[in-house]
Amino acid sequence: MGRVDGKVAIVTGGASGLGRETSALLAREGARVVVADVNEVAGTGFAKELGAAARFARLDVRDEASWQHVIEETQRELGRLDVLVNNAGVVVLATIEETTLEQWRAVQAVNADGVFLGCKHAIPALLRSGGGSIVNLSSSAALVGTPAFAAYSASKGAVRSLSKTVAVHCEQRGYPIRCNSVHPGGIDTPMTQGLPALAAGAAPLAIEALRAQPQTRIGRPEDVAELVLYLASDASRLVNGAEISIDAGLTAGATSPRA
Repeated sequence: MGRVDGKVAIVTGGASGLGRETSALLAREGARVVVADVNEVAGTGFAKELGAAARFARLDVRDEASWQHVIEETQRELGRLDVLVNNAGVVVLATIEETTLEQWRAVQAVNADGVFLGCKHAIPALLRSGGGSIVNLSSSAALVGTPAFAAYSASKGAVRSLSKTVAVHCEQRGYPIRCNSVHPGGIDTPMTQGLPALAAGAAPLAIEALRAQPQTRIGRPEDVAELVLYLASDASRLVNGAEISIDAGLTAGATSPRA
């Protein structure tokens, strides 16, 4: 038996990086997965690779109508919603002094607004299915100061706090819905692989801050996917409102990378 056998999950940013690996693992473990992404070409192709266990849905996490449509279609076509993984995210390399208001708002729109809209519209759908799990991808940047990523850090801090608020709200209302946040450190994804390109066009303070940033081992997407799978499964039925770091000790103070 798969660990999420029979469940239906939506994974945002599901066409690449952590979302792609999470979608694949959930599908292997018995879930029917909606690969939700703005990249139609990559998302459609990946869903076809996963076969009958997956389908693609175009989702712009910044847009409320887009969220409503995807959740309604998921319920209509798959009959239920049991798991939401809010994974979609963007990053800007800039310190607080260098970040423009336009950059700030663009990052918050995806990373914070997108998670808010997902939680808001998933709760009624999860209730109709008898309950479920929301897993929000935050970051180690929500737990320690990261000067090189001012807007990103703030957005992930919002995800951390919102996750706890959603968890307590559901608990107080008697909803059988859990909400937890996952806080990866450095993970080998297209986002982190793109940092050198971002640095090439970044302002001096951001480059200096990036070089000074503590580092530990770089993790693999599957490391995070396994944690998301656990939180999506019934094995974590008592885990609610938790913030779980997966960063090789970075937020505990480890700064020396190991092979």
